Amino acid sequence: MPMAVPNPFARAQYSLAAHTLRQLPADGGFEVAFAGRSNAGKSSALNALCQQNALARVSKTPGRTQQLVFFGIPPHPDKYLVDLPGYGYAKVPQDLQAHWQAFIDAYFASRFALRGLVVVMDVRHPLKDYDRQMLGYAMRRGLPAHALLTKADKLGRGAAGNTLQAVRAELARAFADSVSVQLFSAESRQGVDELRATVAGWLEL
Repeated sequence: MPMAVPNPFARAQYSLAAHTLRQLPADGGFEVAFAGRSNAGKSSALNALCQQNALARVSKTPGRTQQLVFFGIPPHPDKYLVDLPGYGYAKVPQDLQAHWQAFIDAYFASRFALRGLVVVMDVRHPLKDYDRQMLGYAMRRGLPAHALLTKADKLGRGAAGNTLQAVRAELARAFADSVSVQLFSAESRQGVDELRATVAGWLEL
């Protein structure tokens, strides 16, 4: 039998949460950011990636992530997974949403360590305005991006496959084949290895 490949993210751990640029770690390493609308399954995807149940907090409350949360990847002191604030129908004050927007604008514009972006979308509701906005951030920086179509277990195989093809075609038109896309399910573990390989490649793990 083939030997199982070790998971480079299995020891990932909470490092810090940043509410301003000044609170970010030193900008000399490698980071991959995860973005997603509220309840798209971002926390569940991070937990599945790292084979941990509670690394990222899974909440029924939309908009629970209200800072940039950094997860370190031992034994690599300068490599991180970054959980971005969830957007969508989060009930937060308008001034806080404005702060998030300015903070994320600045993060994408200036963060040298950022090596890739995973945009998490519910396969039943893909490519909303927020998803396109986040992919646009990556494209303007020339960063690779990966569209993760979560909750694939909620659709039949045919419907999920059709959605995958439709999203792939639309991304190719909008972003000239610079965004990869896959189906994913934290429940069934579908696509976990593919996601892990993509993120590990960007982080040079």
